[in-house]
Amino acid sequence: MTFTQPAGFPVTDWTSGYVAGIDYTFDFHRQLTPALLGFTATAQGLRHSLDGENLTYCELGCGQGFSANLLAAANPHIEFHAMDFSPSHIAGARELAQDAALENVHFHERSFEDFGETPGLPAAFDIIALHGVYSWVSQENRQHILRFIADRLKPGGLVYVSCNTQPGWAAALPLRRILAARAEQGSGPLPERIGAALEFARQLAGAGAGYFGRNPLAADRLEHMKSMPANYLAHEYFNKDWTPFFFEDLAAELAGAKLSFAASASLLDNLDEVRFTAAQRALLDSESDPVRREGLRDVLLNEHFRTDIFVKGRLAHTPRGEIGAWFATPLALARPYGGGALRFHHRGQEVPLEQAQYAPVLQALANGPATVRSLLDQGVFGTLAWGGITRMLTVLAGSGCITPCLPQEGLERRAAACRAFNLAVCKRAEEGDALRFLASPVTGGGVELDRFEQLFLLARSEGLETPAEWADLVWRILAPQGQRLQHEGRVLESEEENLALLRARAGNFAARRLPLCESLGLALEDSRQAPGLENAQHAAA
Repeated sequence: MTFTQPAGFPVTDWTSGYVAGIDYTFDFHRQLTPALLGFTATAQGLRHSLDGENLTYCELGCGQGFSANLLAAANPHIEFHAMDFSPSHIAGARELAQDAALENVHFHERSFEDFGETPGLPAAFDIIALHGVYSWVSQENRQHILRFIADRLKPGGLVYVSCNTQPGWAAALPLRRILAARAEQGSGPLPERIGAALEFARQLAGAGAGYFGRNPLAADRLEHMKSMPANYLAHEYFNKDWTPFFFEDLAAELAGAKLSFAASASLLDNLDEVRFTAAQRALLDSESDPVRREGLRDVLLNEHFRTDIFVKGRLAHTPRGEIGAWFATPLALARPYGGGALRFHHRGQEVPLEQAQYAPVLQALANGPATVRSLLDQGVFGTLAWGGITRMLTVLAGSGCITPCLPQEGLERRAAACRAFNLAVCKRAEEGDALRFLASPVTGGGVELDRFEQLFLLARSEGLETPAEWADLVWRILAPQGQRLQHEGRVLESEEENLALLRARAGNFAARRLPLCESLGLALEDSRQAPGLENAQHAAA
């Protein structure tokens, strides 16, 4: 792990209009996972080099750096560089990297303008990622980003970019303007000004303002903001710059860096038969230009947020090469499956998938990760045609039932790096619930576990064997902090009630979540003490 310091301080406001009075959230974004990006390219019939050696990955605007740290732990074979303009974000990211003994992640406190001048950067990257950045920075900074991508992305490299999108945001544009202007007029700490701006907007709605009356989606969005944390609201709504893009405009900007659209990082969004009715598909099929076709999709969906993959040099597989890429793809179970029918929904529509088709796949993966070729050899697809197989696997991955994962080679090295990272995260759970994901050496990505689940794993790693013992340890952590559990809307005051609920949760975790955690390599013990990881090695072989 190495650090760089900025060359100097600009004479103008270093925030460039981006909120700096409140730190961003500690989220992990699944779309950033290298294995998932590669799977998405394969599912679209595109070649990629993400299964090669000496890979490099850059995250622009990394926020708290939690995603970069997690991915570095789960992918020690990849060199990660992540930048952000916020000193507090970079300081916290470096601290977690140091606690987790990560040597393949490098954090840089830089601006978009001068990041390309940072000493020690690789000459070029295989992946450049921007999550929650492009819509929230100025046009000038977008130009700096595009110049960096043009200079530093390898031919054949992938760019992941998310942004707010039109026409879905059209009705809410005045609401954003009302909130930002009101907060700018106020005084005091930013969280207080955000609260005052929200209250002012609610007063407008309560007074019968025609805008809210004629735009029910804006009124619904304002109501939904009540449940959102202030640090998320600050970065989503209260920046000086805030641009929801029409896809055609986004694609035109990125074309300046020689990028072309590859796919949505939301796998189900790439399946037209899932997203659209027959009449809508007919309209889409009448548009031959791929960029305009994508823009038309946004109109049909009233899209408000996109997560896209662009590529510098689009290379399609031959039919034989595409099948070979699918055959080599390893998959893992991402959530427990106890049998029975599952219902798949996407954008309010039910996705038709028959239990007789998907149940054998999920049951096979319950024994551990397996390649598509291995699943074929096991006969789990029955008489399903090849197109049906790839569609089903894409639906299962897009719905979060299964996940693409990494090959068996290098698993032990990944497991050691993930144990150190996960232990550092679980130790932080003793103080709070900010970090909600652990790193998986099997998938190369993150798995969400709440604070109690992390503490149960921590208790288990300290030699406590039963769920009751895990719960007792958690209570010994919470009680001195004055923290109590809630159940059915009521705060539990007595020790007996809190312990009873903790023991119930621990028992449920042991029965349902722990086997999956073990199969994904999340145990904090050495791999020689974690039979689930041994099963994963055996199944992946």
